[in-house]
Amino acid sequence: SPFGWDSKFTQQELPACKPILTPKWVISVFLLVGVIFVPIGVASLLASNKVVEIVDRYDDACVPSNVTNKLAYIQNSTISKTCRRTLKVPKDMKQPIFVYYQLNNFYQNHRRYVKSRNDQQLRDASKANETTLCDPEKTRDGMAIVPCGLIAWSTFNDTYTFQHNTNNLSIDKTDISWKSDRDHKFGSDVFPKNFQKGPLIGGKTLNESIPLSEQEDLIVWMRTAALPTFRKLYGRIYVDLKENDTITVTLDNNYNTYSFDGKKSLVLSTSTWLGGKNDFLGLAYLTVGGLCFFLAFAFTLLYLIKPRKLGDNNYLSWNRNSAGH
Repeated sequence: SPFGWDSKFTQQELPACKPILTPKWVISVFLLVGVIFVPIGVASLLASNKVVEIVDRYDDACVPSNVTNKLAYIQNSTISKTCRRTLKVPKDMKQPIFVYYQLNNFYQNHRRYVKSRNDQQLRDASKANETTLCDPEKTRDGMAIVPCGLIAWSTFNDTYTFQHNTNNLSIDKTDISWKSDRDHKFGSDVFPKNFQKGPLIGGKTLNESIPLSEQEDLIVWMRTAALPTFRKLYGRIYVDLKENDTITVTLDNNYNTYSFDGKKSLVLSTSTWLGGKNDFLGLAYLTVGGLCFFLAFAFTLLYLIKPRKLGDNNYLSWNRNSAGH
């Protein structure tokens, strides 16, 4: 048979390309990779350096100095959590300016947390009572919670408003989520129901007259992050900002990060053709390209100083031993 134990396939005797890696070929390949990777790395770093970012951590700064128990403070709904922050623009920022919130030490990738949702319920109004896997936020007073699960329950609920030179800056919150999520994962006929009705409020409350497909803050939050430090898009500002301009931020410090020693930051950022600020990609290309150049140089020196004839039998171990080498 063509696949028997003695076939060419089984015995690995099929025709194959077996390139001979001569020194010239190896050196040429390393040089080629270096020539390609180093310019890409330089271009990536230059693009990353053009991104202007303002990062303002406010979780500690927005707690009054006389408060000793931050957890009790954030859980007390009768206390106003409004806070004002002043930001200075370090360089000119061209629109659109992306507004993010950043959380540290929040493990959205925890197995129990990631599983605590029901995609059928989010997508289909006829599955509103389907709360499988949504523990512990499944039902309230015998009625299903829509959307159910820990992810929806813990949606980020800090809010931001901006003033620039006494003028209010409007935040465009449309299209901040993935279009595929809006179209296929969250139903246009599914409305919040019985949500955040328990004694412990986890995060943002949802407008019950707006379908889930239009609740973009929820959709952004429910695309869980892989790492404990992450940013999520809050909106966009379509105004150019000049260097040394002052921005006044009025925020509601509602979200509880104090129970798990988390951190909260507001991020304003521009973008380039490569996206946001990220030096890692450029440094990685430069490192690999530089290493290839080094190896090409080292192999060239070795080839010139101590050349070796291709297929020389004298370098076989038994021939070297017999020659007394």
